[in-house]
Amino acid sequence: MIRVLLADDENLIRSALAALLALEEDLAVVAQAASGAEALAMARAHTPDVAVLDLQMPDRDGISVAGELATVLPGCAVVIVTGHGRAGHLKRALEAGVRGFLPKTVSAPVLTDVVRTVHRGGRYVDPELAAEAISAGDSPLTPREADVLELAAGGAPVEEIAARAHLSPGTVRNHLSAAAVKLGARNRHAAVEAARRHGWI
Repeated sequence: MIRVLLADDENLIRSALAALLALEEDLAVVAQAASGAEALAMARAHTPDVAVLDLQMPDRDGISVAGELATVLPGCAVVIVTGHGRAGHLKRALEAGVRGFLPKTVSAPVLTDVVRTVHRGGRYVDPELAAEAISAGDSPLTPREADVLELAAGGAPVEEIAARAHLSPGTVRNHLSAAAVKLGARNRHAAVEAARRHGWI
């Protein structure tokens, strides 16, 4: 029996996924979570074989949860499901050790096959997302520029971003300016939009 953890902040989607997986004789949903923090707590408590995580949850994204799971529960394979697949998300997910990456539009048979595949040690990446990732190329942003741009996404002032990133305001301005130039954006708001569109933040 393959023990599965489901994490999605949308209750209806999570319940539907649980109902679909419950129809399979070899799959058992042992825990459900509505946030990244809850997913980690449930993983520690129930030690699932496979975690199916939503990419975007209110407190943190599925990729950062996957990275932490790799440390606290290395035997748990992770599948990311998303309604907003971008090339940058896929690359970050693979770097975090995610074994499956697919859109929420896949059929139930595909999802159950992916759960079995990753449990056996295999990988599955949606072909369209894989093709998009190859054509998009790598992010031009340095990790620090991406971090600062992500902190700027909510419209926080430079001083607040500096405090949260443990940088000086001048350094934050330099990173934001460099990111805007690299992305061909007229200002930091446009840079955030461009980076999000490609999945680089």
